[in-house]
Amino acid sequence: MQVYVEKPKCTGCSHCFDVCPVAVFQMHERSSADVNSDTAPDEWKWKGSHLPEVTAKWANVQDGHHHFADKYEGGSGGISVAIQGSACILCQACLIECEGECIVITDDSNNVYRSIYK
Repeated sequence: MQVYVEKPKCTGCSHCFDVCPVAVFQMHERSSADVNSDTAPDEWKWKGSHLPEVTAKWANVQDGHHHFADKYEGGSGGISVAIQGSACILCQACLIECEGECIVITDDSNNVYRSIYK
C-alpha cells in the first residue's frame, strides 16, 4: 500500500490524523525538514504555497479548524504527512474526511483511491 498527501491541497484540518485507525498520518509544521517525507511525487510536495482554488474554498470557513496555519495546534493546522503508508488497511476513513481532497492511496494491485470530501 502506498499513501501520500498532495501537500498544496492540504488545509491542515487534521481529519486524516484523527480518523486513521492505524496511524498512517502525522501533522507537521509546514516549515519542518520532514514535511515531504512521504511518497508524494515531486509535483505534490510542499514548496511553500497552496493551490489557489483550495485557499479560496476554505480560507473563510469558520468550523473551528486552523486552516492553512503553519503549525499544528493540537486539533488542526500544519500539514499532513503519510509517514506509515504501508500500515494502511484501506478502510477509506481518511478519504471521506479529507477537506482538501489531497490524499491518494494506491493498493497492492495498483488501484488508485482519491479523497472526495463528504
